[in-house]
Amino acid sequence: MKDQTDIPAVMAEIGARARAAAAELAFADPQAKRAALEAAADAVAEHSAEIIAANAEDMAYGRDKGLSPAMLDRLLLDEGRIGGIADSLRAVAAQDDPVGEVIAEWDMPSGLHIRRVRTPLGVIGVIYESRPNVTADAGALCLKAGNAVILRGGSESFHSSLAIHACLIEGLKAAGLPEDAIQLVPTRDRAAVSEMLTMTDHVDVIVPRGGKGLVGLVQREARVPVFAHLEGIVHIYIDRAADAQKTLDVVLNAKTRRPGICGAAECLLIHRDVLDTLGRAVVGALVDTGVTVHGDAGMQAFSGVVPATEADWGREYLDMNIAAKVVENIDDAIAHIREYGSNHTDCILTEDDAAAARFFQRLDSAILMRNASTQFADGGEFGMGAEIGIATGKMHARGPVGAAQLTSFKYLVTGDGTLRP
Repeated sequence: MKDQTDIPAVMAEIGARARAAAAELAFADPQAKRAALEAAADAVAEHSAEIIAANAEDMAYGRDKGLSPAMLDRLLLDEGRIGGIADSLRAVAAQDDPVGEVIAEWDMPSGLHIRRVRTPLGVIGVIYESRPNVTADAGALCLKAGNAVILRGGSESFHSSLAIHACLIEGLKAAGLPEDAIQLVPTRDRAAVSEMLTMTDHVDVIVPRGGKGLVGLVQREARVPVFAHLEGIVHIYIDRAADAQKTLDVVLNAKTRRPGICGAAECLLIHRDVLDTLGRAVVGALVDTGVTVHGDAGMQAFSGVVPATEADWGREYLDMNIAAKVVENIDDAIAHIREYGSNHTDCILTEDDAAAARFFQRLDSAILMRNASTQFADGGEFGMGAEIGIATGKMHARGPVGAAQLTSFKYLVTGDGTLRP
């Protein structure tokens, strides 16, 4: 490896090695990829003590930087979460290999037989913040889909990511696959991010996973195509036909289970007809659990509510805060979400099928939910084993990005001396 202070040279070397690895991975034996991920899962379990020690360094670094409790929670690894990383690796390993899958197949009157089949994208660059488990998830999904990947984790998770990456390399070695298939940028220098965004000769797509600042930087500077993972400005609309117990349970889980993840609820919209009954109960329960509720004028009379400002609408808190607003009806709620949402995940709580259908039809978020916690906005919970992020754009990949979404396709056309007249 070149002098790490020469960032352009470092990144060019990483890119060239990734491109060479991608050429091999495109036709790698599915069993070899599966074996690599299973061996990596075993390595994660075996080296949990080393990973926890590395994570302790990152936690100290994060505290020194003044990260919020919710952000520190995103960063934390313990035995349970390390077990979850190993489980995710095994889950991805067990999935059907998407490469070569026939998506469609047909015959033409000319005598041609045409198949559209899945093929790897090539080299994927993943830029992410805080959550060290993304190192494993992104590495596993890219490998499963036959892609090489360049991982650039956040400065806060530097040591944790290195420790997890070492386990992925163990898996590649055990399966006889190129070690350059999964590379981790070996520096905290932010210049590496800017360099990756312009590596059009080596990188086929960039996936940013982080806050508004990171995603904005990527979208402004990238010359490589981007799967955008924007903020999780997640809304929950409490309809007038909402069930009281379901609503209390779902809202509390959606906000407080892990407030620092992108599926955490950030704004509550309450139908005026249930404001003084169900609305009061939900707001009270949130306040009692330590959530700061930033309410509009309609609910500032509720105990514990602080006045909302314009900045609270469309804000991703990633902490024990939530915005709350009274709406006149479902269309008022839909209009608010269209104006302030990020097309990530939005939820309606209602027993009215027509209201749910209207909500689903008239909003275009990547994920729409009914009577379920928005914390399920996760590829693992969608049966994908893991996710590389939630894509909020509309091109190519949308919603949880799993292995299948990290492929393109090609056409295989067969004839028998077939000529075009």
